[in-house]
Amino acid sequence: MRLFKNILDGFKEITAAVLIALLISQFLISHITIPTGSMISTININDHMVVSHIPFYYRNPERGEIIVFKHGENNLIKRVIGLPGETIDLNNGKVYVNGVELNEVEYIRHPETTYPQAVAFPYTIPEGHYFVMGDNRENSADSRSFGSIDRNIITAVGGYRIYPFNNIGIVD
Repeated sequence: MRLFKNILDGFKEITAAVLIALLISQFLISHITIPTGSMISTININDHMVVSHIPFYYRNPERGEIIVFKHGENNLIKRVIGLPGETIDLNNGKVYVNGVELNEVEYIRHPETTYPQAVAFPYTIPEGHYFVMGDNRENSADSRSFGSIDRNIITAVGGYRIYPFNNIGIVD
């Protein structure tokens, strides 16, 4: 009888630990592995990151932030370029928000690169939506090809790189 009680107690502890881990990964933080090169050189293929779900419970994304969102079955990671109600235009590899050139020297890889676009520019972002682009513009499926994204599909803000070990730190 004592053996059965010990097994049952161990099972309770394991179950509690698994439930707590699931709650944390679903609602607070989670681990993601970067599958594509769309954010090179800010984030590289196979980088491992811990992202936080917490900020988007109480605020909206800001321009320049790296976000994670659902696109079909996949989680994508991109940078917020345009906010609801703004007009985005692309001209000679430069991005304009409401007619003013966006300063992207901190993160952009190839600013002069053009990418096949399914969206007609200038493009006005609907309310409750965001315009996102990868930092590696020549290799990024983003709002230029699928339009703006709904606020409701944004799941996390990009956060902390945990691998490779020689590049650990906050990603911005």
